[in-house]
Amino acid sequence: MKIWEFAKVEGSSIKVDNWISETIGIEDGGCVYSTLFKHPSQGPKDYEIMLSMFPQENYRTLTHITMYLDDVPGSSAQAAHFLSEREINILNSISLNGISDTVIVWKLMADMNFAGEGELLLEKFRELKKVNDPSVSKIKRIELKPADIGRLFKGKVEENGKEEVRRGYPTTIRNGRFDIAEVYGDILENIDGKNVLITMDADSWVCSITLFKEETKLVKLSMEIPDCPGSIMQALSIIADWNVNLISVFSKVKICYETMSLEIVMDICKSNKTAAEIKEILPGAMEELNGTYKLKEFVELM
Repeated sequence: MKIWEFAKVEGSSIKVDNWISETIGIEDGGCVYSTLFKHPSQGPKDYEIMLSMFPQENYRTLTHITMYLDDVPGSSAQAAHFLSEREINILNSISLNGISDTVIVWKLMADMNFAGEGELLLEKFRELKKVNDPSVSKIKRIELKPADIGRLFKGKVEENGKEEVRRGYPTTIRNGRFDIAEVYGDILENIDGKNVLITMDADSWVCSITLFKEETKLVKLSMEIPDCPGSIMQALSIIADWNVNLISVFSKVKICYETMSLEIVMDICKSNKTAAEIKEILPGAMEELNGTYKLKEFVELM
């Protein structure tokens, strides 16, 4: 699944497309919480804005809960009742039938009352199961994992890590757009037309907006390559020889064991070749590879 897209700043705002906003819960007219980071001098990235539907003060208590239930009527209701009795707030969830339609797997993002409450929840569940309590008769197993959204928002933790600049106040998404100037206009000036990378973390219900440095030169290319071991390596090896920095790589099988598509976005600002030179010599370089390689698209993301 592709979890990113490239876009441009229009004025001072960014359009967050529906496929991202609906996945992570950032809805038009809704409130969003943000944090601004500065990337180190090395590399193509300049600033990054993390967006979340959850307030930063809730990060320590957000928890992923996976519940395995009997595939019978009333099992989901019993599971929800078990959590609600302990005043655990279910935020986002999805359920699906497991193997052979005998198990329902219910995955939830929940807000605990306090950090560490998960162990008490599991302890209570084990106690009830041990005595065959009917209140958990349809629940097979419960697994907990901290959401760890905070790890995405931490400031500089090592010499080459990004550094937190500011936590923004809650803002509203209007017409599907996040207005950067509303919160960070004094820092991020003259950004109209800049390229940005929008990436989502569906598990954490977070997305990031990355702005690139002035000298960054982004090029997007798409090609068809053989669907066989080593084909991606061959294609990337050619590009690596031109001293480019890969920003994103996306591959997808088109015809099994025959053809796949490969999409690459790269920064060529430190390359020994211009975009025009790469576009001209790439088809010839691919002809020397084993199998059929076809360049389908080559675009400078100005």
